[in-house]
Amino acid sequence: MLKRRLIPKLQMKVREIGGMRQPVLVTTVNFARVIEIGDPVSQAKIYEAQAADELIFLDLDATSQWRCAMVEVVRKAAEEVFMPFTVGGGVRSLADFRTLLSNGADKVALNTAAVLDPTLIRKAADSYGSQCVVLSIDFRREQTGPYLVWTHGGKVKTDWSPAAWALEGQRLGAGEILLTSIDRDGTRRGLDVELVRQVTEAVHIPVVASGGCGLAAHFVEGFQLGKADAVAAGTFFCFKDENPMQTRSQIRNAGLPIRIHR
Repeated sequence: MLKRRLIPKLQMKVREIGGMRQPVLVTTVNFARVIEIGDPVSQAKIYEAQAADELIFLDLDATSQWRCAMVEVVRKAAEEVFMPFTVGGGVRSLADFRTLLSNGADKVALNTAAVLDPTLIRKAADSYGSQCVVLSIDFRREQTGPYLVWTHGGKVKTDWSPAAWALEGQRLGAGEILLTSIDRDGTRRGLDVELVRQVTEAVHIPVVASGGCGLAAHFVEGFQLGKADAVAAGTFFCFKDENPMQTRSQIRNAGLPIRIHR
């Protein structure tokens, strides 16, 4: 039986310090309110020491600033962190894929660009292999309406349902889905397990559930009720007095297959 994965998510924004642009680790609430935490690579090294399975780096400014994710962070992380990691933010072309992979990323996440040009998923999978292509899906529900996919950092609504878009992404060659609830983001109210389950039942590629973890029990719900292959969290690990090693022990105690030691 495949072991479930626990993945800290490191979100970054650009901050002007002394006239220089510096990446800073942040957490968000509903993709809107931003709280600065510290240095992303330093925090990544802590997560590695605490036996996280993988990492996800997301550059939140990249799409709006019309650039690819911060390459200097990717390169530094690859030099100092010896575990698999995914990078997303502003990826628009095969050249962006090549840049991030050649600087140390193991996987690259596509979001807005994939909706605008779905053929990019196929081109990336053909060029670098499906295992390198992560389709990042941000979703929310407006009042009593349906769940829909949103792009441009949660600002632009599409007509895609998350399950239908995940299935299309799988057909085009994506090797993994990163599924994030905008409504639950940073709230610590728990994952939207209903929607997670809809997506996991629609596709056969791995689904990483994200958005809302505030207790170790929420990770267990994501695995048991949502049937996710992995759960990613940012706010939980930044503010809770609990690390990935402690959390995975509680997941294991719930009877789920998860690695305890590196």
